[in-house]
Amino acid sequence: MRTNRRRYLIAYDIRDPARLRRICKLMEANGERLQYSVFVCDLNRTELIHLRADGEDIMNLAVDSVVIVDLGDPSGDRFTFVGHRRQLPTRGSQIV
Repeated sequence: MRTNRRRYLIAYDIRDPARLRRICKLMEANGERLQYSVFVCDLNRTELIHLRADGEDIMNLAVDSVVIVDLGDPSGDRFTFVGHRRQLPTRGSQIV
């Protein structure tokens, strides 16, 4: 069975250090860090739903924020790096 993965750019602004560490660990388990609070994640619909729900359980929705940008099919190269180029995830399933 083929899972339809999409590439997402996810950035966060978390105000409390304890919540920040928990969100960071969640993101590290689901994607690759591009910058301090910016990750790229290749996820299917179910994985995205679970990631969002897990993040909302950690966050204080009154002061914290997460932005999720759908970049489409993971095979496209939509990034331009200036300076040190980060390695993006390869297409396909990731075993964590």
